[in-house]
Amino acid sequence: MSHIASYFPITDPTLVFLVVMLVILSAPIIMGKLRIPHIIGMVIAGVILGKYGLNILERDNSFELFGRVGLYYIMFLAALEMDMEGVRKNKRKMLVFGLLTFSIPFALSYFMGLEILKFTVTGSLLIGCIMASNTLVAYPVVRRYGLQRKPSVTLSVGSSMISLFLALVCLAAIVASNQQADGITFWALFAMKVTVYCTALIWLIPRLTRWFLRRYSDAVMQFIFIMVILFMSASLSQWIGLEGIFGAFFSGLILNRYIPPVSPLMNRIEFIGNALFIPYFLIGVGMLINVRLLFEGGNIIWIVFCFVFFGTVGKAIAAYVACLDFHMPVSSGHMMFGLTSAHAAGAIAMVMVGMRLTSPTGQPLVGDDMLNGVVIMILFTCIISSLVTERSAQQIVFRDKEFPQEDFRQKEEEKILIPVKYPEYANRLVNLALLMKSPKVKDNLVALNVVYDDEHVQQHQEAGRRLLEQVSQFAVSADEHVQTQVRIAANIANGIKHAFKEFQASEIIIGMHTHKDISPKFWGGFHQSLFNGLNRQIIMARLNQPLSTLRRIQVAVPSRAQYEPGFYRWLSRLAQLAGNLECRISFHGRTDTLAMIHEFISNRYPEVRADDSPMEHWNEMPNLASSIKDDHLFVVVTARKGTISYKNAQERLPEELTKYFYGKNLMIIFPDQYGDEKMDSMTFTEAQHQEERSAYEELRDWLNKKLRRK
Repeated sequence: MSHIASYFPITDPTLVFLVVMLVILSAPIIMGKLRIPHIIGMVIAGVILGKYGLNILERDNSFELFGRVGLYYIMFLAALEMDMEGVRKNKRKMLVFGLLTFSIPFALSYFMGLEILKFTVTGSLLIGCIMASNTLVAYPVVRRYGLQRKPSVTLSVGSSMISLFLALVCLAAIVASNQQADGITFWALFAMKVTVYCTALIWLIPRLTRWFLRRYSDAVMQFIFIMVILFMSASLSQWIGLEGIFGAFFSGLILNRYIPPVSPLMNRIEFIGNALFIPYFLIGVGMLINVRLLFEGGNIIWIVFCFVFFGTVGKAIAAYVACLDFHMPVSSGHMMFGLTSAHAAGAIAMVMVGMRLTSPTGQPLVGDDMLNGVVIMILFTCIISSLVTERSAQQIVFRDKEFPQEDFRQKEEEKILIPVKYPEYANRLVNLALLMKSPKVKDNLVALNVVYDDEHVQQHQEAGRRLLEQVSQFAVSADEHVQTQVRIAANIANGIKHAFKEFQASEIIIGMHTHKDISPKFWGGFHQSLFNGLNRQIIMARLNQPLSTLRRIQVAVPSRAQYEPGFYRWLSRLAQLAGNLECRISFHGRTDTLAMIHEFISNRYPEVRADDSPMEHWNEMPNLASSIKDDHLFVVVTARKGTISYKNAQERLPEELTKYFYGKNLMIIFPDQYGDEKMDSMTFTEAQHQEERSAYEELRDWLNKKLRRK
């Protein structure tokens, strides 16, 4: 037995990493069979592997490094996934809950430390700070259930940052008092540093991010850039006297609108964190916990019980009082309590700061009993938090299923066809489709490359396959599967139309050239042939910069657009796009049309920031040019001839767009022409003639090319 023990703890870096990977792999499997949250499995695995357990692994610098990164990652992801519009609408509630979840545990823990455990005043204040703050250890549970944007989760994440900030301020006051440096000069300097820090990051990060994302599209470079911003913010936060987790959270809030939730970049950030850094952090927390002390009896059991009881009760009171005050369901109160009740590395950091301080008698402020009590308390609060959060997440999911939201988008099939030709532009079109599609429908994208049937057809086919492989990889990085097809046709427009029917697509998203002299018509004969030959929605896009850097969407809507069958489809797509980009969307049109748009947005997409301004006549559209900035997206909703919203002024649309909006990010939408497969605006004979003309043109082009080859 002693011979085996001589091999432990493992110090070889390769074996250490192997053991950690085995734990990360096996913990979810084992905990899933036991129906216990995976997070608890990671922490318990750390207890077993650490020096206070079987002493298999030593908590070396790798656990310190990856653990710190994992803690930053949890806070960063929580801020990235917050519903910022929900934050704006509920900032009063967030502030109230933040003050409650700080003050109630702080007061109870201070009383407990002073009156029950007989700590010094400074020691009791330190315990109050520790129990008033919390770590979002259970946040991965929320992400697994897809509840990141629920109001209860948004309030919990925001209040956690408020309580942490207040706890760190109190900790700074304790340190200053202990060092006799708590005068007006100290607080003035501290307030100035915090103000400069926040102002500098709010001014610098958005400008730096927009500049970088516009110039560099490489996936690895974008990820590294985000990591640089994260750790720069965390290190500067430490420099001004706050913990790095505050800087991580603050940088996530600033970057929130530049990393859409369905983007490949967001998928990469989540993957790296969930696969490596966050599990490493949880295992490292477990390795700090000495469970043996509980079996030794004595004062430690009483201290742990007091810490856990008063801290947890304080968090519970705050959560349920806020829940009642905000008139939220009880399940939301459970979620708020579960997310805000755990203590982890933040508590360790605070108690480590306390260990450097001394009491007036010269004794260390934090003794062994307090240190061990805080460390063991972390285990119990993590278990309580994970169990409560898991249970409340299930209740919220069941509650939402009992009261389904009727959604017209679920009543019809959705399949988006994306014709691609240019490698440098294809990913932007796919990204646009990802941001506009319904999140409830998966694997509904089709990427198409149409090549001419000429003497170079094999070369073009191979280039098309490479392009579609690039598109598929891009979509997979956003956790989305794309069907692909290389199609040979004598006429590109007809090839797209035939593919549209073959895949039973519902709409098309296609790129638009950016050069002014390509065609006398703005979108050219090719696009005209396409939208004249299809009666379903066609979206033509010219994107000069990454979508995540757009600040506003401006939409020109023709009068009587609300009477078209495709009205709600294009409106839903734009609302989905604005919601994912978290940018404001402005509608310009007739008053009656704007009223219908406002009603739809407020009922179906209440989180979207939308406004409107009257545009009584279509001739006023050029007047919008002065308000369209380079980082805006200008959307024109037009119509085919013969439809109810068509008007003669739209004949001048190509020239007006070329003259007034050249170089701007542009989108042109041709809505669905028919509803329920009815031909309301074109007789059957006209449609038949049009189809015959298209077939004749395709046959003629094919014969001409065959003759040229000979």
